[in-house]
Amino acid sequence: MQEPLLGAEVPDYDTFPEKPPPLPGDRARVGTLQNKRVFLATFAAVLGNFSFGYALVYTSPVIPALEHSLDPDLHLTKSQASWFGSVFTLGAAAGGLSAMILNDLLGRKLSIMFSAVPSAAGYALMAGAHGLWMLLLGRTLTGFAGGLTAACIPVYVSEIAPPGVRGALGATPQLMAVFGSLSLYALGLLLPWRWLAVAGEAPVLVMILLLSFMPNSPRFLLSRGRDEEALRALAWLRGTDADVHWEFEQIQDNVRRQSSRVSWAEARAPHVCRPIAVALLMRLLQQLTGITPILVYLQSIFDSTAVLLPPKDDAAIVGAVRLLSVLIAALTMDLAGRKVLLFVSAAIMFAANLTLGLYIHFGPRPLSPNSTAGLESESWGDLAQPLAAPAGYLTLVPLLATMLFIMGYAMGWGPITWLLMSEVLPLRARGVASGLCVLASWLTAFVLTKSFLPVVSTFGLQVPFFFFAAICLVSLVFTGCCVPETKGRSLEQIESFFRTGRRSFLR
Repeated sequence: MQEPLLGAEVPDYDTFPEKPPPLPGDRARVGTLQNKRVFLATFAAVLGNFSFGYALVYTSPVIPALEHSLDPDLHLTKSQASWFGSVFTLGAAAGGLSAMILNDLLGRKLSIMFSAVPSAAGYALMAGAHGLWMLLLGRTLTGFAGGLTAACIPVYVSEIAPPGVRGALGATPQLMAVFGSLSLYALGLLLPWRWLAVAGEAPVLVMILLLSFMPNSPRFLLSRGRDEEALRALAWLRGTDADVHWEFEQIQDNVRRQSSRVSWAEARAPHVCRPIAVALLMRLLQQLTGITPILVYLQSIFDSTAVLLPPKDDAAIVGAVRLLSVLIAALTMDLAGRKVLLFVSAAIMFAANLTLGLYIHFGPRPLSPNSTAGLESESWGDLAQPLAAPAGYLTLVPLLATMLFIMGYAMGWGPITWLLMSEVLPLRARGVASGLCVLASWLTAFVLTKSFLPVVSTFGLQVPFFFFAAICLVSLVFTGCCVPETKGRSLEQIESFFRTGRRSFLR
């Protein structure tokens, strides 16, 4: 008897054999790599994540610029800067809520395409802003688009990808989001803030153009009774030389068994609520590590600590490290497995957050209160009366620790939480549950981002980093106890595993 996934102890349990029968998609993996169709469809979809990453960190160079704006209608006060930084997450939460309906109503592909409307409108508002309300509305609309794509794109990618490369392709949404952030940091060194918004329109338009020629998810098409269209879509994605009938039959059988939507009564069943709980808690823990406030206020954090390099350069360097780390995760996810990378990621983030907290508490302070993007100088330890001058290479610690944190996040808890969300959620609840996860995630991000400045003002900058470090320890425990290893398993196999209700789920 072959060993099941996660080591079930019941002798007759063989839902996940170590070497399951090869799918036609696996047998034709070489052909898939040659025709690149599934990769093209993935690239078209994840352009929405590029725009999301670009919009998320838009405030990093823009807040300092608007803080010194000579236009009284655009000059940001401390409170206004806080809202400008955090309102994006409220829009993202609303986008996640909308995805609960649109993901199953329009389908994955059309929902992604629909996100282009609020995204393009939001960038246009910020580019032509003549008052704070236009900035906030534009930021909210781009956040809405980001929340919608965050819920729809991972589901679309996981449903079109063969199991053998689903880990690598599942990392591409996070990879493109990181690349979008890095592009913003790089362009922020060259362009004024209005032109940064104009540049954000380009990937949105390219996404719409490419997705118009891509197929919808075969699983979604089958759930709507469009069997012939689903077969054509699967055949196109796997390549003309691939025999897709075995894989199509497996998907079709799974969809037929789940032809109706899950009811509230059924949602309490273990095989439904357990994967939803895992996905939801992972999304909450991901945000509680502090990634969103750190990215939103990255340049301001560097402004407000003793650093050797200019804050703008520091932010761009961190963005480059984040991109490299996600590339590493994409290449190793299908080799090392999800859980190993999650353990490594949480351990690295813990060390980085603890180091940042200790440096801020005990380390040198800047000679003068630099621009803090609306952060009161007193909140950083009475910078009006500096305690010490920057002490040579010791002031590289904030940059190195932040680079370490971003590297750890991007290697595991960044891309893998999105991938696992799309892998473990049951088909009947996938559209609604993914929207619920994104909604909870971005509401948490809003609370963190909005409260970051008041907490710093009251307790000091080191306190949030100590809190984030504690959350990383919780993430280590959660990974060991509750997260299943899904490497190399089809979505149907993963769902079948949760249906067993075995206690091995917790191993």
